[in-house]
Amino acid sequence: MKKPTAPPLDRQLFGRPDTGWRLQVYTVIFEADTRAGRLFDLLLIGLILASVGVVVLDSMAAVHARYSAVFNVLEWVFTTAFTVEYIARLACVRRPMRYAQSGFGIIDLLALLPTYLAVLVPGLHALIDVRVLRLLRIFRILKLTAYVAEFRALGQALSSSRRKILVFMSFVMLVVVVMGTLMYVVEGPANGYTSIPVGVYWAITTMTTVGFGDITPKSDLGRVIASLMMLLGWGTLAVPTGIVSAELSLQRMPHAPTTRTCHECLSEGHAPGARFCCDCGARLPRWQNDSEG
Repeated sequence: MKKPTAPPLDRQLFGRPDTGWRLQVYTVIFEADTRAGRLFDLLLIGLILASVGVVVLDSMAAVHARYSAVFNVLEWVFTTAFTVEYIARLACVRRPMRYAQSGFGIIDLLALLPTYLAVLVPGLHALIDVRVLRLLRIFRILKLTAYVAEFRALGQALSSSRRKILVFMSFVMLVVVVMGTLMYVVEGPANGYTSIPVGVYWAITTMTTVGFGDITPKSDLGRVIASLMMLLGWGTLAVPTGIVSAELSLQRMPHAPTTRTCHECLSEGHAPGARFCCDCGARLPRWQNDSEG
């Protein structure tokens, strides 16, 4: 598995250290193509998946009653590991607060808080069920986005197409409000459409082809409107898929990303066969990459 290269924006935003142990830790955690970097990624992915699996099993009453003690020990093992990782990330960057306030930093914090909150605030159950804190640990699966390059590509595609998706969602909201209001007028409270919000709810479930069947039109005109909504729903679902797919097709990488860094200007991401820096023209050091075997 190849680790996604930390983009120059992240390097400038969080602050890449220049020398010392912080640079070594930063290289392994954020941008290494070496064996140590790959092993770090695989270990974190394994811990994340195992932690989520424990949360899922712990939500089952029969399993929880039998293995609650084991789950409790495993939970503290996972929490300790994620705490060490979080501290290491903050320690190896020159701007730790920027990382803590970033999206990945918040996700890392969400992976830790539930366990500590349940211990530090014993009376928290009076305000919120403790099960909610345990289930919040499921957010750890979001940490996978930091270690799989395809997640980054999908995120970039969604970000690039956000304006188109926003316009599309505005159109969908316009349609469901209009059709829900129309159905409220046509069917009325006698057939279950007691208000315009109820009509909008019916329009959403019909357009998305879910159709729970708890509210159905009884008149001929209402069934005609429902049929139009179903047909419109088929075409509607295809639009966002096409938008995101088009953005993904534009993100063609000319070569596999690496972490080759120019010693003069510190720019990175050069091709394995490049001899000179694409930014300043300085000669690049020989690319070193541990073999997969």
